[in-house]
Amino acid sequence: MPTEPRPPDEGTSGATFVQRGDRIFRFLATGSGAFVVALIGAIGLFLLIQAVPPLLQNNADFLTSRQFEAGDPNNLHFGILDLLLVTVEVSLFALVLAMPIGLGIALFLTQYAPARVARPFGYLVDLLAAVPSIIFGLWGLFVLAPVIQPFALWLQDNLGWFFLFSPGNVQIAGATVFTAGIVLAVMILPIITAISREVFARTPRAHIEAALALGATKWEVVRMTVWPFGRAGYVSASMLGLGRALGETIALMIILAATPAIFTGSLFDGGATFASKIALSFAELNNNLSAGAFIAAGLVLFVLTFLVNAAARWVIARSGAKA
Repeated sequence: MPTEPRPPDEGTSGATFVQRGDRIFRFLATGSGAFVVALIGAIGLFLLIQAVPPLLQNNADFLTSRQFEAGDPNNLHFGILDLLLVTVEVSLFALVLAMPIGLGIALFLTQYAPARVARPFGYLVDLLAAVPSIIFGLWGLFVLAPVIQPFALWLQDNLGWFFLFSPGNVQIAGATVFTAGIVLAVMILPIITAISREVFARTPRAHIEAALALGATKWEVVRMTVWPFGRAGYVSASMLGLGRALGETIALMIILAATPAIFTGSLFDGGATFASKIALSFAELNNNLSAGAFIAAGLVLFVLTFLVNAAARWVIARSGAKA
């Protein structure tokens, strides 16, 4: 008489066998993530600890003062308003220039260009990221600035009534936010283009073929399938480029003229960003309070970059939810 199959033991039902390699990999992955978070927290904590003593000794309003004099530890007068305005304006100006160009290049390479053209052209754009910052700075000041000077003068003459194009606070031709923003746009273009290109190239082929089968033109395919699929990635690439622009140092240090004049908001002003100001002055400091003043400025840049990335994550999440 056949015996009935024995039911599995309750203690072993639903159990999953986990190999040792899986446990090790999970531990390493979790540890790596926790290490990055701890490292960022440690950097922020270090900046905060070093910034508090000079902030307590500061004789000017840190957030609203336009003066940054930290050479005398017994008479600190430093504020970050001008540094913040210059940093934000030159970065946003570069982003406004780079975003449409990067989008056009990415769409051309993935949707329009034949493979024999797209591959070498993509490599050429990516090679821009390998050019050192100091080369970009020298090129911008001595090559680009004389070329765009007639256009800059035309903007001042015809659109000078608008504050962005009003006459600046420096007399040095080309050593302005206008030149720096164009150079910075070229520097962040490879980041935006490379990431956007990879995202657009991953658009499901079935979606594209379905749109073509319904009679859509190439532009309609891009607008209705490629762009909705890659929009979040394009925003992410742009925000990554903005973070790169906010922290750029050497190129802006070379191009922007160090001037004590108040920043008026014009693209033809000189000035200094957080990073270029620290790079220009930090090596001359030999006491903790003066160095801490510049570390306080670095803390603001750290927070600003963190907020930009947080805003990017919010935009990407919202775009994904709508999609």
